[in-house]
Amino acid sequence: MVAEFSTETFLLIGSILFFTSMFIGNTGHKFGVPILLLFLGVGIMFGSFGLRFENAQVAEAIGVICLCIILFSGGLDTKFAEIKRIIAPGVVLATIGVVLTSFITGYFTWWLSNNFFGGTAVSLITALLLASTCSSTDSASVFGILRSKGLSLKNNLRPLLELESGSNDPVAYILTLMFITIIQSGEAPNIPMVTGTMLIQLIIGGLLGFFFGKLAIIVINKARIENESLYAVLVLTVCIFVFSATYFLKGNGYLAVYIAGLVIGNHKFVHKRSVMKFMDGFAWLSQILLFLTLGLLVNPAELLDVLWIGIIIGLFMIFVARPLTIFITLLPFKNIKLKDQTFISWVGLRGAVPIIFAIMPLAAGIPGARWIFNIVFVITIVSLLVQGTTLPLVAKLLNLANKPNKFKQIGDFDMEFSEEIKSAMTEILITEETLTHGKNLMEMPLPNKTLAVMVKRGEKFFIPTGKTELMANDKLLVISDDEDALRETYKNIGIQSYSYKKNR
Repeated sequence: MVAEFSTETFLLIGSILFFTSMFIGNTGHKFGVPILLLFLGVGIMFGSFGLRFENAQVAEAIGVICLCIILFSGGLDTKFAEIKRIIAPGVVLATIGVVLTSFITGYFTWWLSNNFFGGTAVSLITALLLASTCSSTDSASVFGILRSKGLSLKNNLRPLLELESGSNDPVAYILTLMFITIIQSGEAPNIPMVTGTMLIQLIIGGLLGFFFGKLAIIVINKARIENESLYAVLVLTVCIFVFSATYFLKGNGYLAVYIAGLVIGNHKFVHKRSVMKFMDGFAWLSQILLFLTLGLLVNPAELLDVLWIGIIIGLFMIFVARPLTIFITLLPFKNIKLKDQTFISWVGLRGAVPIIFAIMPLAAGIPGARWIFNIVFVITIVSLLVQGTTLPLVAKLLNLANKPNKFKQIGDFDMEFSEEIKSAMTEILITEETLTHGKNLMEMPLPNKTLAVMVKRGEKFFIPTGKTELMANDKLLVISDDEDALRETYKNIGIQSYSYKKNR
């Protein structure tokens, strides 16, 4: 952005960018377009109108902070009970899978550029650097697309994909740093030393993430802060502290924040529900900021020069490198079926993380860094368009998608229970047909273990008794431990319109 912008101008432009992103993202998502691609498009659009952002160092800093928050929030939302059965394949995908993807793609890029794109021929090391930046699946894209589309998958596929995307960025980060160092020094790498350093950083990062996560639970529960809204700020501060402290202790900060989030999210702590909502919203804010920044950083005119080679590499990663990597790395796991592996290979989404890592050569002044950045940008767009828009379709074709939840979310009664309370909550609309089965609440044939707890009549709320006379257009909040019996009862007494929330 232009240096002479005042603070007020900067805030005005920023708010317009965010507002436009949310409006376009909400509208475009209804037509099946990945919302993160739309955020990226808004940045490119405003950049084309002259709002350019060309500071690679600042963009890298923004990317690091945003990615840190996204990974931490992803860890908070991941249930350990869901991932414990798939930890082994998840770890293999996040480590060996990333290395394989990097080398397969790197050698193909080197061969392609030297044999078919002579004007952009690059060395093998440069090609491997490019491949390393986009060798991991992008956590923001995977978390965002799976959750925004409400895709329910069979066979523990969703936790496996979220575990892989949340924990594979550290290996891609280390590979990217390694090839940058090789190019800067001009020396061949000491493979045993590089491998040892990578393992040490991952081990330190994992251990520190676990330790800081456990410590954070103690601190949060014993803080006794009077203003409960500050608990969310405390948890956000924990996220930033874990990342930065791990960096200075020579560990991998990205892995540390994800594991810390995983530990914290799977324990009880004070005001957990409000903190989780805050972090989820802050993670979405980070994703918007991240994609907008990256969109503003790119020059669309430069993309035309690398468009075809970028598209070819992107399609190669989708149809060759990713599937080959998946089938090789998951070969020892006989319980993961071929169709499951096929779907996992299709969810090799690229997004903000590859572009962030592609900024690192720019910030380091590596020769050909702009070429790498532009190609990675094209690869990301190809991935989001081809894979991001077709995830539900592919899951359906492979018979891996559960039937979607047809129930609307509860809207009139803003209530939530603790995770330990396993109940189903429904909001029903009373009609004239419903009243033929009983006008008083006690006459309604509700099943056992079911309680009507509140009525909304017009704009007023009140707690009913058995003698409460119901009226058409009343809205009734019902809680039950036996959801199947409750649905059957609704069907029998003619209740068709109701919202549903399963507390699991």
